[in-house]
Amino acid sequence: MFMLTTNEIDRIIEMAWEDRTPFEAIEFQFGLNEAAVIKLMRNELKRSAWKRWRKRVNSGVSQKHLKLRNPEIDRFKCNLQRHITGNKISKR
Repeated sequence: MFMLTTNEIDRIIEMAWEDRTPFEAIEFQFGLNEAAVIKLMRNELKRSAWKRWRKRVNSGVSQKHLKLRNPEIDRFKCNLQRHITGNKISKR
């Protein structure tokens, strides 16, 4: 894995916790696939938070995988949100 700044790591963690943000959106913005995001989360979170996150991602509540999402949702973001331009940190 390449070196990430503290701000990038914080943003990836934030995106990973968001139920409606798929792993593909994180890969699009940061170049990290699902396995890399899982590894980053394991390294950065406390053990209890890591377990809670994995349980949530695998519970079906989260829509982290595009294949599991409602087909009517065809975007990574709310249509009212600022346009995603591929920049590293779009919310800040």
